[in-house]
Amino acid sequence: VNVPEADLKDLKTRLERTRFSESLENGDFNYGFQTTYLKEVVQYWKDKYDWRKQEAILNSFPQFVTQIQGINIHFIHAKPKGNVKGKPLLMVHGWPGSIWEFHKIIPMLTDPASHGGQKEDAFEVVVPSIPGYGFSESPKKKGFDQADTMSIFREIMLRLGFEKFYIQGGDWGSLVCGLMAANHPENVLGLHLNMYTAGMRNGLASMHQILGTMLPSVFFDKVDADIVRRNPPFMNLIQETGYMHLQATKPDTVGTALTDSPAGLAAYILEKFSTWTLLEWRDLPDRGLTKKYTLDELLTNVM
Repeated sequence: VNVPEADLKDLKTRLERTRFSESLENGDFNYGFQTTYLKEVVQYWKDKYDWRKQEAILNSFPQFVTQIQGINIHFIHAKPKGNVKGKPLLMVHGWPGSIWEFHKIIPMLTDPASHGGQKEDAFEVVVPSIPGYGFSESPKKKGFDQADTMSIFREIMLRLGFEKFYIQGGDWGSLVCGLMAANHPENVLGLHLNMYTAGMRNGLASMHQILGTMLPSVFFDKVDADIVRRNPPFMNLIQETGYMHLQATKPDTVGTALTDSPAGLAAYILEKFSTWTLLEWRDLPDRGLTKKYTLDELLTNVM
């Protein structure tokens, strides 16, 4: 990875010329990313964030590009050190994530002996960028979906010589890996998902969620009913899924805004990193982002 210096200068110029919107007085993050804190993020991004340092971390992993189904696909392929034969593992990110999600765990998987594990437990890790994310080319035709992504990622593993392998996915990766396990069990040694519900929702489950929010004592026992009253799932679903409908129906419109404005993209993405880590962080003035992450980590994903 070697981003041209001209691109970094353009980014800094755009950040310097950011036009901030006005947030509500004494507002929290329930209406989205608060401008007061966004100004702090942009200031840090512009004056202190060092892309070249993060780029060097990315470049510590072996990276490749291959063309499948007419699309250039970028992926990391990290092998164990020495003569250790690792178990093949495909790891798939989601939205609004990227391969950067895995930069801390890849060394733990490829070299477990240096992280308190046994060297025979090592993995040979393949981490592709979903088409349209990071350094993978975007699909050009309508209809490209998770099944197409699954087909491409399976092809990567087969090209690398892995007839059988383990798979792990979160968010979109859960759907991609879930489809792979269901459609090609002959290739899958094991499946791990950290958003398994993404592929398991149905009309009955949704109806239970809606009615359970309105009548918790009817649909849940006392303990669960109290939890639902304090944190009604269907109301949270309404409040937190506007982005999903917009992206599903008008991607070109929102895409134009997010592509043109780095600050807008950061607000859009970092809001999700906050809420999806812990819902209660909506009520904090800094969105709680730096409780679990550094701004460097968050902004590298945005980059």
